[in-house]
Amino acid sequence: MFRSLYDWTISLAGRKSSEKWLAVVAFVESSIFLVPADVLFVPMAFARPDRVWRYAFVATVASVLGGVAGWFLGYYAFETVAKPVLEFYGKLDAFNQLSQSVDLSTIILLLITSGFAHLPPIKVVTILSGVAHVNLWLFIVSAVVARGARFMLLAWLLQRYGESVRDFIERRLTQLAMAACAVAIFSFVAYRYVAH
Repeated sequence: MFRSLYDWTISLAGRKSSEKWLAVVAFVESSIFLVPADVLFVPMAFARPDRVWRYAFVATVASVLGGVAGWFLGYYAFETVAKPVLEFYGKLDAFNQLSQSVDLSTIILLLITSGFAHLPPIKVVTILSGVAHVNLWLFIVSAVVARGARFMLLAWLLQRYGESVRDFIERRLTQLAMAACAVAIFSFVAYRYVAH
């Protein structure tokens, strides 16, 4: 199923309506969709390098709005909508583990790491933020910082290095972002341990 979703998402990059599709994919990725918006963003940026910053802006705004939708799902419709979505993607166990072991500061850290590196999946954290009643404005600021950083970094890499960086982006960028987030999580845990 994931492969067919991935292939379908890539096919959208060649359409005249690709910018609208980028907004749709970025929006739904943050709350219910499995394929990251990067899959569409990267080929679009290669096809139209003059629009790379515009695409980054569209993806950031749509992703943040999708995160807000995920927050509302968690806040108002967890049992009826969000829980079945998490079950469908096999993310309910991860959600339950997180929800039992986090506080506000940990959720904010997870918002940043999931927004920047999909660690853990962003839809899990946006829904969790609503369930935990994280302040909506704090949630939005965290989402803007994390998602904006990811898409602006992609835009900068693509504009500066062009096609030569394609393999790096497709194979290594997420791994490096995850490693950076793992270091941030480790530092946070170490700080919490020392502080207590």
